[in-house]
Amino acid sequence: MGDPKFLRRTYDTPKHPWEGPRMEEERRIIQKYGLKNKREFWKAQSVLRNFRRQARELQARLRAQQPQAIRETKWLIDRLTRLGLLAPGSPTVDDVLALSVEGLLERRLDWLVFQRGLAPTAKSARKLIVHGHISLVEHRITRPGYLVRRDEEASLSYSPTSPLTNDEHPLRVALREKAATPAAPPSEPVEGGT
Repeated sequence: MGDPKFLRRTYDTPKHPWEGPRMEEERRIIQKYGLKNKREFWKAQSVLRNFRRQARELQARLRAQQPQAIRETKWLIDRLTRLGLLAPGSPTVDDVLALSVEGLLERRLDWLVFQRGLAPTAKSARKLIVHGHISLVEHRITRPGYLVRRDEEASLSYSPTSPLTNDEHPLRVALREKAATPAAPPSEPVEGGT
């Protein structure tokens, strides 16, 4: 079993460390979602890989008409629906296999704080969470990687004890001004040199 104080990694690293296209894709996703490092991206990939592995095993067991496989499939689909990874309705095992890493990263608390407009950037959303300014269901959450369930999403707000609850806080004023100004159209390149 091993010594409990020596924790194991919860993610897998890439097989080949120096692949240009993969590294560029990782860098793009890390920058977009405001992740701390590649380790967080690899953890998300591993979580998704485990869901897919479970779905593939269940698919094979469903072909054999095992009654336990039917129950486990329902449990997996219900869990992913509660997490908000699958749309409510009648998702199938094929929908689980079609999930993407970006879909999983969009359920992280730091990304939802940024999308709701509670923080100006994804990086600053991470800081607000770590410093205890964000609450879910009236509980302070300090883990930016927390996967927000669909039923918790409506209760996402500033923590009641945070100074950010004041509407006149400088960050809140800056967010309102940013939302009020229309986005500037991209500038056209200037032709000619003189």
